[in-house]
Amino acid sequence: MLTQRCFRCVTAVRNTLVTRGCSTVQGDVRVRFAPSPTGFLHLGGLRTALYNYIFAKKYGGSFVLRLEDTDQSRLVPGAAESIEDMLEWAGVPPDESPRRGGPVGPYLQSQRLELYRQTADQLIESKHAYYCFCSSQRLDLLNKEALRSGQTPRYDNRCRHLRAEQVQEKLDQGAPHVIRFRLEEGVEPFQDLICGRSHHEVAQVEGDPVVMKADGFPTYHLANIVDDHYMRISHVLRGSEWLISTSKHLLMYRALDWQPPTFGHLPLLLNKNGSKLSKRQGDIFLQSFQRDGVLPEALLDITTSCGSGFNTIGIGRRIDELIAEFNPSKITTHSALLDLEKLPEFNRIHLQHHIEDEEQCATLIKGLQAQIQQVCGEEMQEEVLQEDYIRRVLHLRKGHISTLKELVGPAYSYLWVRPPVSSQQVAAITAEAQHIAASVLKLIAERGEELTVDRLSKDLKTLVKQTKGIKYGEVMKLLRLALSGLQVPEGTMVVYKLYKHHRVFYLTLD
Repeated sequence: MLTQRCFRCVTAVRNTLVTRGCSTVQGDVRVRFAPSPTGFLHLGGLRTALYNYIFAKKYGGSFVLRLEDTDQSRLVPGAAESIEDMLEWAGVPPDESPRRGGPVGPYLQSQRLELYRQTADQLIESKHAYYCFCSSQRLDLLNKEALRSGQTPRYDNRCRHLRAEQVQEKLDQGAPHVIRFRLEEGVEPFQDLICGRSHHEVAQVEGDPVVMKADGFPTYHLANIVDDHYMRISHVLRGSEWLISTSKHLLMYRALDWQPPTFGHLPLLLNKNGSKLSKRQGDIFLQSFQRDGVLPEALLDITTSCGSGFNTIGIGRRIDELIAEFNPSKITTHSALLDLEKLPEFNRIHLQHHIEDEEQCATLIKGLQAQIQQVCGEEMQEEVLQEDYIRRVLHLRKGHISTLKELVGPAYSYLWVRPPVSSQQVAAITAEAQHIAASVLKLIAERGEELTVDRLSKDLKTLVKQTKGIKYGEVMKLLRLALSGLQVPEGTMVVYKLYKHHRVFYLTLD
């Protein structure tokens, strides 16, 4: 029985009956993410890829990456490779892709041109498409005239009325042309997995769309249905901006006598103020987050926490939990408002998870070692690169830091280099600095391995009582300054807890 939104969750068993809003098919669940390499992957694209990946893994299907590179004039060098790199970094790797290959490749549209040409020819032969010889100048005039009269620009379908001999004459003359799909009225409503019943009479508001350009490359409208058909895509989950175009695509499926996939149009991902995410913001690209030390788990977590489609909403969820909690019937049509100001908190929680996991912590240690060497350079003491020392630092700071980069910032520089402390700074605290330093060094030497933070605190208080003219506050300020170069309590606490690894000669105060 179909639900109100005409959706029955697909079972994870292979080769079972899949009941869908548009059709019933036999076979596996196959979804795709099909970005254009005209730019690098940003949060909006990641979210679309993530929902497709989760859908595939929830129901035992395949997640396909297909790159729609037919707009050759706008391709960005390196973008195609970067998109796949970022998906792998984010923890949502495709099962089939240009890099990985697969049974229905190639996965670059520019390598599938013959397939599109054959399909366009098929549409021509069946009278569902026609050659259009209108010049760009004529099309510009049509657009200007429509705007001048307050109408929406649209093609007037002039060339669909050319006689066969006229078309052949122009082809024989080598006249530049495109191929347009013949829109017809009578589009059947379809049941969208998310938006429900949808219906757009595109022939009443649009001119016949171009499906093959003059350069021999297909437009999106043709290429995406051809690829979805031959790649056996069962469900198309894409942004809601494509909802209106779906009726047009269904007309093309009908003209080709192909079974369409089930469509689901995801709500938009917006800024917290309701404005659209823009590539011009600069900081929404995944490479920027990676460079700033943001963990991929944090990005997946925040982009799903602000949206819908899960049985529960929380913070700190990892990909396996997202898959387990995923419930397509809970995806709403409301736009998801993304508050990136909360990202540090998400990253803090996931960084803590990484530190507590032995394998992931080892990766963090290597990353932090590289950052220490890069930032501290010759000032760094070699022993601070020891794995045990860095692991101890990470465990002591987990829950307090949001990124590893914080640990190589000014607030924690004392952990890696000897802090610069002047005699004037020391004298401003107490005239008994040398005596206090000598006493503390002696104390540490006597206690040896038995020294603990609690024991050290008691011993320092005893030392103060036994020494005339010295206050406990002065001792703490002096040790804090000598060990960390800081004059806030945080520095002393951390260094005391690291006393077995830290260089006690900081206390010589020379």
